[in-house]
Amino acid sequence: MKGRPRTVQAPNILFAIADDASHMSAYGHSFVHTPNFDRVAEQGVLFMNAFTSNPKCAPSRASILTGRHSWQLEEACNHFGIFPSKFAVFPDLLDDAGYHVGYTGKGWGPGDWRAGGCSRNPAGPEYNDARLTPPEKTGIRPIDYAGNFEAFLNDRPDGAPFYFWYGGHEPHRSYVEGEGMRAGKDPADVTVPPYLPDHEVVRNDLLDYAYEVEWFDQHLGQMLDLLDRTGELENTLVIVTSDNGMPFPRVKGQMYEEDFRLPLAISWPREVPGGRTVEDLVSFIDLAPTLLHAAGLSPGEQMEGNPLTDVLRSTSSGVIDPDRDRVYMGRERHDLGREDDLGYPVRCIRTPEYLYVCNFHPERWPAGNPETGFTNVDASPTKSLVLEQHYQNETDRYFNLAFAKRPAEELYRIDRDPSCLHNLAEDPGHQATKKSLRQELEHTLVSTRDPRILGDGDTFETYRYTGSDAHSWRSYRAGTWAPL
Repeated sequence: MKGRPRTVQAPNILFAIADDASHMSAYGHSFVHTPNFDRVAEQGVLFMNAFTSNPKCAPSRASILTGRHSWQLEEACNHFGIFPSKFAVFPDLLDDAGYHVGYTGKGWGPGDWRAGGCSRNPAGPEYNDARLTPPEKTGIRPIDYAGNFEAFLNDRPDGAPFYFWYGGHEPHRSYVEGEGMRAGKDPADVTVPPYLPDHEVVRNDLLDYAYEVEWFDQHLGQMLDLLDRTGELENTLVIVTSDNGMPFPRVKGQMYEEDFRLPLAISWPREVPGGRTVEDLVSFIDLAPTLLHAAGLSPGEQMEGNPLTDVLRSTSSGVIDPDRDRVYMGRERHDLGREDDLGYPVRCIRTPEYLYVCNFHPERWPAGNPETGFTNVDASPTKSLVLEQHYQNETDRYFNLAFAKRPAEELYRIDRDPSCLHNLAEDPGHQATKKSLRQELEHTLVSTRDPRILGDGDTFETYRYTGSDAHSWRSYRAGTWAPL
């Protein structure tokens, strides 16, 4: 028989995660309007330095669910991998404690959880029956996320607390070009990041992306309103974030600041003083321990992260816990498309001032090979523009930033260069800093038993890729390759 959480009144939990979103208006982005994310931030805490452990959908979500660094997750470290059932996930632990659990939209994925021995998606039982007709001329999915949440609540046993994972498919590509403009969005509101060309194609592409971020936010708002009407919001721990950065060149899947530093707002009106902004560096591996601790449960023995409950219950803003001044990121194989379909292994350490990046195989193409169309960057009008400008000899600047090979080490003064444009790794004045961060990173990788640093990194190349091989090196060599 399932046991009950050990608190007198266990909180409900609503975990909302967008797919490929870097921007929310609470952070001052005027081209996107997310009043419901902003509402959670105003009622609770807005985190300024929240980091995924691996900036791609499946490994990022695996770290969230398990509270572990992605290099500790075997097959689940890779994109389109397998989720081994040996790793405990917080939805199962909440289920065992008497929570009513479920998810809608995108749970853990893409990948194969059945092959790993799991009996259901690691995010929980699926609620995806409620459908809707999306707006015309958009890439919106026909899933009624809010309707599925209501159906989930209707299934809840009397007196049981709930946990629900709202996994929006938006703003993942593909978009229908012009959907943002058709919705009345203005290209003049866009601030184009310095690693992309300031061109009408890019501005319109960013508006299409913003439109779909707002769709995710609308359904979040409907869920919050339902909880408010039923009197449940006061005791609901709401967490809103994204799995990785926006699907644009040099962002999604690429190991720089604007891919793995992500939106995060957390509210719990009964317990968390609102209206605060927190500067602590927090990792996605902290989320599972936070949810379990809030529910009165001990974090799983396998979990590496630390609960954020002390930070949440503080009445202060700024830096709450001075010890939260380091986060670590990594990646192995994301998408296919290099010689022999090898990955691009990277490990990083981020401090309040610096980002240090170790590229273990700088001879490989980080964004995928030219022959297969740079498959580690999603197809988009922006990608096409950058490649066109390069091949027509208009400019190499944006091509080099997004697609070119990288040195073995990179170092960025992140507080002055958040776009990571100026690599200081060979700067004479930064050698001591680089050495210190490299040693600190290596120490952490050894202590967390990372195969890549312990001499068994090739094991990540042996894990099965469960997606289509249409863009693979093997297909390219066989002449059956489908270009992006």
